[in-house]
Amino acid sequence: MKANGQTTLRDTVTLTGNGVHSGKPVRLTIHPADVNHGIVFLRTGLANGRERLIEARHIAVSATELCTVIGESDSGAVATIEHLMSALAGLGIDNALIEVDGPEIPILDGSAALFVEAFDRVGLASQSAARRYVKVLRPVRVQQGKAFADLRPRDKGFRLDVEIDFDTPLIGRQRKIVDLSATVYRREIANARTFGFMRDVERLWKAGFALGASLENTVALGEDRILNEEGLRHPDEFVRHKLLDAIGDLALSGLPLIGAYHSYCGGHRLNFMVLDALFADRANYAIVEGEARREQGHAEIAGGIAVPAFAPDIH
Repeated sequence: MKANGQTTLRDTVTLTGNGVHSGKPVRLTIHPADVNHGIVFLRTGLANGRERLIEARHIAVSATELCTVIGESDSGAVATIEHLMSALAGLGIDNALIEVDGPEIPILDGSAALFVEAFDRVGLASQSAARRYVKVLRPVRVQQGKAFADLRPRDKGFRLDVEIDFDTPLIGRQRKIVDLSATVYRREIANARTFGFMRDVERLWKAGFALGASLENTVALGEDRILNEEGLRHPDEFVRHKLLDAIGDLALSGLPLIGAYHSYCGGHRLNFMVLDALFADRANYAIVEGEARREQGHAEIAGGIAVPAFAPDIH
């Protein structure tokens, strides 16, 4: 096995489900891909039998309200990509072709866990080319009101420091810091579910969102209690899910990041904005090879997913 080599899936993975916002059924097929292919979406099922390739890059982002969307609605787009992107990045999958026949990635159980399980079934394949990274060289910061996100230089690896602050005792202020690795992603992040407030449901429906949301795929918060019969998977599941989202959104850098990310009351919009700020100046970053060491045996395990959060980007 090549140290710091690129990886892809050993075989094709297919999953089906409904979009959390569109409510529409979708079939998702994730194919292995060659070295330096990156993560690319193939949007099928368009009018007149058309298909469209969309690279998973921040420059392809067209919307960040409640979920991350790449592509354009008139020519073909894919919504709610963040959980799938999160699992791919969290487990170190560099190259994949993602074929999707509907407008949105399926929500599944609201977390990345079922994608991780699917990738585990086929495993990863080590590839001959060296893995490349985007290394942060200079700090960048974006802000909206009290909310902010920044990226800072770090010698090796990718550290995330995510803090949320909701004006409800059901969530309150939560913070989690992780050094991203496949082990950490599997153990602490992958099964954290998306969440939303029942008070927002009617407004979201009228706006065309959350049409596929249910207690099967969303942690639902009432005025004074969590409505899911099984409760939470972690006491701080809310901030863990925001971490999951951030990993997926920041994977739109196109290559794994070497640096430190910090956000307060952030969300999809700020995650996109901080990448935009990073790539706005070539002096902010460098493309490097082999500076982040994989976990031993990493290429023998498998990959993950991505999903949305209904909570506003700014709290």
